[in-house]
Amino acid sequence: MKELQSYVTAPDGVRLAVFEWGERSAATTVVLVHGYPDTHAVWRPIAEQLAERHHVVAYDVRGAGHSDAPRRVRSYTLATLEADLGAVLAEVSPDKPVHLVGHDWGSIQSWESVTGTALADRIASFTSVSGPCLDHVGQWFRSRLRRPSPRALGQLAWQGVHSWYIGYFHLPLLPPLLWRTAMVKAWPALLHAIEGVPHGSGAPTFPTDAVRGLALYRANMIPRLTRPRKRPTEIPVQVVLPQKDLYVTPAMAGQAPQPFVGRLWRRPLRAGHWAPLTHETVLAGWIDEFVDHIEGAPAAPALDRAQVRRGNDDGAESSPHAGRLVVVTGAGSGIGRATALAFADAGASVVAADLNAASAARTAQLASLLGSPRTGWHAVDVSDPAAMEEFAKAVHAEHGVPDVVVNNAGIGLGGAFLDTTTSDWDAVLGVNLMGVVHGCRLFGAMMKERGEGGHLVNIASAAAYLPSRTLSAYATSKAAVLMLTECLRAELADQGIGVSAVCPGFVNTAIAKATRYVGVSASEQEQLRGKADRLYRLRNLPPERVAEAVLRAVRENRPVVLVAAEARIGRALSRLSPGTLRFVARRDLTPR
Repeated sequence: MKELQSYVTAPDGVRLAVFEWGERSAATTVVLVHGYPDTHAVWRPIAEQLAERHHVVAYDVRGAGHSDAPRRVRSYTLATLEADLGAVLAEVSPDKPVHLVGHDWGSIQSWESVTGTALADRIASFTSVSGPCLDHVGQWFRSRLRRPSPRALGQLAWQGVHSWYIGYFHLPLLPPLLWRTAMVKAWPALLHAIEGVPHGSGAPTFPTDAVRGLALYRANMIPRLTRPRKRPTEIPVQVVLPQKDLYVTPAMAGQAPQPFVGRLWRRPLRAGHWAPLTHETVLAGWIDEFVDHIEGAPAAPALDRAQVRRGNDDGAESSPHAGRLVVVTGAGSGIGRATALAFADAGASVVAADLNAASAARTAQLASLLGSPRTGWHAVDVSDPAAMEEFAKAVHAEHGVPDVVVNNAGIGLGGAFLDTTTSDWDAVLGVNLMGVVHGCRLFGAMMKERGEGGHLVNIASAAAYLPSRTLSAYATSKAAVLMLTECLRAELADQGIGVSAVCPGFVNTAIAKATRYVGVSASEQEQLRGKADRLYRLRNLPPERVAEAVLRAVRENRPVVLVAAEARIGRALSRLSPGTLRFVARRDLTPR
């Protein structure tokens, strides 16, 4: 994509280098504003992707790259930077509002225009990445000091730890000296080592950009944080929240604008501060999606869930599952239905999947009655790879990428190993193990590509670590699920995807009546099912207990959650006295 360069003169005579991609005749113009100590080049990978559909503009802010660099600190105030943006907009898009995107200081200075009046009618939307409005931050600090709860004070302290460099940048001699000497070579290496920023991403003008850009901090930080103004806006704002940002905490960036922004979307991203250079495809997609919606297209499912609804501003804190999309397999009854309804009651959108279409539809209906914002249902055989592929594609098309997937579908099988045929093994492993494999593989790949993290929950069983002479196939399938969970948890941790195994004991569900016993006659089979069902009913552990454990596993990112006393005792014995379990396993505990 060809990059065109020109110059625009700001009201005070400073020349700004402007770069364009795509055609000015495009229906929409996207303006990208870079941060410190970057130049417009930080946006190049994203600009080239957006230019396939939009007219894209970036410019070197004053003091950076090919733009002029005034020497006086007061030439870098937010008001002056707002005037620079106005001059650029008048040149590149004189007749229509633009969609503004800012990163770091580019976002901070863009907030001045978004919350002001001079350019309000020139901005159609704003996407902010790692750069909050300084006035909003000042108000956020004050609100927490007025009501100093432990949580509020903890957030302030944590942000203070992250913001240490602001005080350092106000020192008179050391910061410029360090930028010109040791940091010239160290800075690119640090970005690569800490965040994976590609080598060669920095501009040739980096040393002088870093020194001149110190004026941004010195001209604006103290006045705005100590004397914050109330700066509301009705311009639609999408706030991208890098979860591993070393400088701007997600709590501050996500909560500070809430009282002041009438139309707000919050989107967490598993990335560090320099997300435009490490997650360019994800960001380009989100910007494109947001621009399309503001221009009149229906909101994509993920974007719709990201919108902060008025009257429920605290949803992200008070109900961690609110607004999430949750997929549950085996949701037609028992643990699956209880889990789907528990998530619905917590404000999540729920997609129920089950082999029985009517049961799946009923669960979705009940979830809707409990207040689930959006529901759906699908009939699917989790053991069928092709069917699961179609199911995953349908969920993505209809609802977007799930935030939580609960692989719950399972079947029971009892009897002696030597009576268990190959087809019996295929059946139990196909549902209990491969159903989990398919769910983790398909939806885990979606979560990884999206870049926002997520959670996979696999329903195992206490049988995973309790040997039994009559449950060889079933226990093997559940033990494999438990180990699969541990392996995936290690593999996907860096992607922000949690993986948990939930191991219930004897849960009062319909599985006892549905369990098939091998090596027995039809009449004996019915007797065994009836006796097992009575045992489970006598234990009377409701599936809702397991559902609570699933929500806790997601909320706390727990690796393994044991449900019921027998599950916890069995786990302890498996570690402390495995010989005891082997002794018990030799007994035939099949109900007689």
